[in-house]
Amino acid sequence: MATKTYRQGDILLVKVDGLPDGEFREASRDSRGRWIVAEGEVTGHAHALEGEDVRILEDPADIDRRFIEIMTANGLTHDEHDTIMLDPGVYEIRRQREYEPGPAGQWGTRQVTD
Repeated sequence: MATKTYRQGDILLVKVDGLPDGEFREASRDSRGRWIVAEGEVTGHAHALEGEDVRILEDPADIDRRFIEIMTANGLTHDEHDTIMLDPGVYEIRRQREYEPGPAGQWGTRQVTD
């Protein structure tokens, strides 16, 4: 069975069977009561979810390891992208990366910024 993925700008959400083992803490909401999946470094716009039936969980030992747990369908919003409707479930949050040319023909990667 194929893994269900959703892409919105520099964010990739991968639906997983459940939270992995380990300790996670619940992220806090922003001043408007939204769950912020990621903030744009260039524009300042945020990829966000709203509502009581959702939470974002962070691994205290690895700041880049984050998950969304959605109990009822919810829309991922962003000022510059179409809203993506997400089914209930657990999603791993991944930041998109792109190849970047380096010196002497070497290639590296960098995080995509929105």
